[in-house]
Amino acid sequence: MVQLLSDHAVIERVFAHIDNKTTDEGDVLWREPVANYHAPERLQAELNLLRSRTVAFCPAAAVANPGDYVSRLAAGVPLVVVRGEDGIVRGFRNACRHRGMQVADGSGCARVFVCRYHGWAYRLDGRLEYIPHDRGFPGLDKAEHGLVPVQVAEHQGLIFVNQERPIDQSALDALPDLIAPEQKIFDSFEKSDNINWKLNVEAAIEGYHIKPTHTETFYPYGFDNLNVVETFAENSRVTYPFRRIEKLRDVPVAERKIDGYVTYVYHLFPNVVIALLSDHTTMTINEPVSTTHTRFTTYRLSGRDKQASKQDIERAKRDANFVADAGGKEDQEVVRAIQAGLNSGANEHFTYGHFEKAIAHFHATLTRELA
Repeated sequence: MVQLLSDHAVIERVFAHIDNKTTDEGDVLWREPVANYHAPERLQAELNLLRSRTVAFCPAAAVANPGDYVSRLAAGVPLVVVRGEDGIVRGFRNACRHRGMQVADGSGCARVFVCRYHGWAYRLDGRLEYIPHDRGFPGLDKAEHGLVPVQVAEHQGLIFVNQERPIDQSALDALPDLIAPEQKIFDSFEKSDNINWKLNVEAAIEGYHIKPTHTETFYPYGFDNLNVVETFAENSRVTYPFRRIEKLRDVPVAERKIDGYVTYVYHLFPNVVIALLSDHTTMTINEPVSTTHTRFTTYRLSGRDKQASKQDIERAKRDANFVADAGGKEDQEVVRAIQAGLNSGANEHFTYGHFEKAIAHFHATLTRELA
């Protein structure tokens, strides 16, 4: 079961931190060897881990209707997930059984998947339906040449995949309700950057940097080094309160609502970050390509408890643009600078202190799993 504070308890803890000029702290200092960011053998081990674990692939809203599909590389492997005519989401290795060409590209809606090399066609359930000039393949059993499946589960508004093992239901049961059925995707995109994937995850899950890095963007609305940090199973949640949360002191406890007063940032181990903001939700998947290159897939959804009306979507877009154009660019600049410094020889390890509890939890979990 999920062991996270209730919204009311988070509000009370934030008030205590404001009054006492404190923040949540971890119990240990974590020293992460810098070599773990640029060693090829370490990256290969991380990719192997991503392939063998149950990981979030996309929001369920990305495949809301029959025929909707999403295809992309996951840990270097081309995959496609699709909602069938029966409403069930399935996942496959995105490779034609003839010569290995991808049968789906990007995202969209399809009635069948047709390989654009030779025209082999597959149903949404993966069955091989049609081979042009099939007399050239005497004795070929279509039933044995369907798309190769991977394990898929739909849970808490997300689609999860596992490329090599059965879905780990206990890992799913550890997750809170993240994306609600009424939330709609209003933007999605992919981009790449020349950084190690872990550096981007780290930037999202600590508030120690808010004042010096975001002096004129996030800090005027937030606090300097004031967060609630919770870990649950292999994951974490970091609460970033806004200064306006002080307004809730005059509201009876039973009537307090946290929406609009904090940002919840969830790290779903290993490589997914979901941010629940005032008017929208952002999901980012950090896919390692090499030790110095990461591909990001981002989904932006309308806010929770909204009806996804035209006005709600416009507010969500404004909210998302501020985050991306202001603080997001600043984080990007910092992460790129850290990447440049990895080979400087200045550090044999990075030290994550008590204010970086979620990062220490991330690296301790990753180290344990790789072992």
